[in-house]
Amino acid sequence: MTSEAIRDPLKDHLLTPQNSAFIVIDYQPIQVSSIRSMDKQELIFNIVHTAMAAVNYSLPIVHSTVNVATGRNKPAIQPLMDVLGAYPTYDRTSINSWEDVEFKKAVTATGRKKLIMTALWTEACLTFPALDAIQEGYEVYVVADAVGGTSVAAHEAALRRVEQAGAMLISKTQLYCELQRDWNREKTVPGFMDVFQNADGSNPEKDFEG
Repeated sequence: MTSEAIRDPLKDHLLTPQNSAFIVIDYQPIQVSSIRSMDKQELIFNIVHTAMAAVNYSLPIVHSTVNVATGRNKPAIQPLMDVLGAYPTYDRTSINSWEDVEFKKAVTATGRKKLIMTALWTEACLTFPALDAIQEGYEVYVVADAVGGTSVAAHEAALRRVEQAGAMLISKTQLYCELQRDWNREKTVPGFMDVFQNADGSNPEKDFEG
């Protein structure tokens, strides 16, 4: 039971804590309340625990909201802010976050070319920056069970569009396992287990109106 030596984490073709960044866009009350592609509580659970994984593996995190400063929208839902409150939030007016100067600078500043992307809605605020990032040479990984659209058809069509452009679809559990890779990497095992041990209804997703 001897594991191979750890591959170069910067050159690994799989996701590693050293070669990827986590992008999270527009998990705000109005966006969450309009989701029709999956159960809202499941969506909240999935995005919160995906964010927990990003923190556990010390990924660079770029968090963006839309129209908070203008007063047209509320900040991100409280369960997500409970996880990401220590990280800066890049507020913008553009539907496509890639067209926001501060957001794009923040992504570039991570120095990572593998972007793990989550956003609401799938058909807009995920699709547009994903397509732009791919066009500029980034590898985009969409956490398919942590994103949602205003209808099942809209969500599925958006996932097909980004996949056809070169994005890779993953699940939250696949993401956890890919970042962990070996149980001998003991430092991150407790955080890995936390995202499943909270799956018993202890309600990290309560009060999504934030």
